This record gives sequence, C-alpha cells and structure tokens, in this order.
Amino acid sequence: MTPKLHRELTSLEGRLVDNSGDKEAKEEIFDRFYKDLEFGTGGLRGILGAGTNRMNIFTVRRATQGFADYINRYYSGRDKHPAVAIAYDSRNFSTRFALEAAGVLAANDIKVYLYPELMPTPALSFAVRYYDCAGGIMITASHNPANYNGYKVYNEEGCQVTQDAASEILRCIEKVDIFTGVKTLGEELESINESRFRDELHHEFICIIPPETTEAYMEAVKANRIGVECEDLEVVYTPLNGTGNKPVRRILAEIGVEKVHVVPEQENPDGNFPTCSYPNPEKE
Repeated sequence: MTPKLHRELTSLEGRLVDNSGDKEAKEEIFDRFYKDLEFGTGGLRGILGAGTNRMNIFTVRRATQGFADYINRYYSGRDKHPAVAIAYDSRNFSTRFALEAAGVLAANDIKVYLYPELMPTPALSFAVRYYDCAGGIMITASHNPANYNGYKVYNEEGCQVTQDAASEILRCIEKVDIFTGVKTLGEELESINESRFRDELHHEFICIIPPETTEAYMEAVKANRIGVECEDLEVVYTPLNGTGNKPVRRILAEIGVEKVHVVPEQENPDGNFPTCSYPNPEKE
C-alpha cells in the first residue's frame, strides 16, 4: 500500500477509535468500501483515495488484469501477439496509474506501447492504430474536478469499447481478486518509475513510444486541414491546465497561425486545476 493510502485509512481508523460515534467517519468508510468502482463503456472514473470504490493503484491494477484476461482470451490461438497502447493526462497520479497498468499488462505477456509524456486522448487512439494494437488505455477523468481520475478502455480501432465489450471486460474484472489475483512486475515497477522514461526500460514487453510516432500523429492531424488560410487568424486558447498546450500550439504554428494568446494561469499542466475547479470547456 502506498504511504498516502495508508495515511488516509489510518486517519479514518483513528477517528473511529477516538470517537466511536463519528458518523462522518463511518459513512466515509462505508462509501469507500461498500462496492467496487463501477466499470462501463467509459471505463473507470472516481474519486482518488483508498478503498474499492476509489481510484487508486489497486483498482487500476485489478481493472488492467481483467482487461488483460479479456485480451488474452480474445487473441488465444492467433498468430498475432497482442499489444496495448497507454497514454495519460495531467491529473494527479495519472503517470503512476499508467505505469501500474503497463506493469500488469507486461506481466500478462502483453506488449505495451507507453507514451513518455502526457498526451491528449486522440494521440492514444492514433497509437492504437499505428501499432496495430488490440486496445488502448487512457488515464484521464476528462472534465471532472481535481479529486477525480479515470481509466478509459479503447478497442483495436482506437474507439471507446462498445457496451457488449465493456460487459465482457467487466465479467473478467469481477473474477479478479483485488489483492491476490493480479499479476505484476513486482519490484521491476520501481525501476520503471525511477527511469522517468529517460533510460531504456529493461523489460521485453514494454516499449516507450519514440518521437517518430508523435511526429506521425502531428502530421496526421495536419493532413485533416480543410484548406482554409490561417495566417490572419487570431486565437485565444486555454489548455485548462491539461495536455493540450504543447500539441495545440505546435499545430497552430505549423499551419501558419501566428497570433495565439494563451491564458497564462491555465497554460501549464496541473492536476490541481488551481484556477478552474471544474475543467469543463462547455461550462459558462
């Protein structure tokens, strides 16, 4: 268990011991453990924290083990070896969850293509197709508040899984014991984490996506231009502290948009969203 999760549970336990009538502590413990975090077509999404009804390394590992079982069953008997692409956003613990997912997949003999830095969701879909993967995992909670994170599953076409596929994956997840039923790389995960993607990963099933793939993604985006001249456009843009700052500004520059005004308070990735508690671009 990570130190943060241990501190959370110890604090709740202490409140109950010190004051057995602490109604809020009882209700919080109940909410954390009364059910498993729900999995659907959007994957997992929930509040960060300790508990089976929270987003943490254990719920991420369990979901990934179920997804791995689903993929290995689907690819059983095929000549093609399955692979999964993984990307992640700027939210708190997104990088760690991506590493945990990579470790579980690799432990299940599934090749992993892992982005070396945070990327937008379309880049995950691109990687799934580019590497002819069996599926993809995007660590994101979209527009939810900062105390949330999520885990989206994509199919071999780079699209979110259908309801039928989600139901099959859920059945696989439900068969996995959250503590004893998950295959991991063990201590090797720490070496992945410490490398911070700068050193070569010493595991045959984990491949860090090279810059050439990101370049191919950028070119694919630009290829969808509709021929409109952009030189006279003036753009105000905010990444909302998410993943868009680098790719969006690069694309705009390369298609000739020179007048780009970025909201400085929301320019850099920040999982706490300090100036935007609900990072939904559709919200007024």
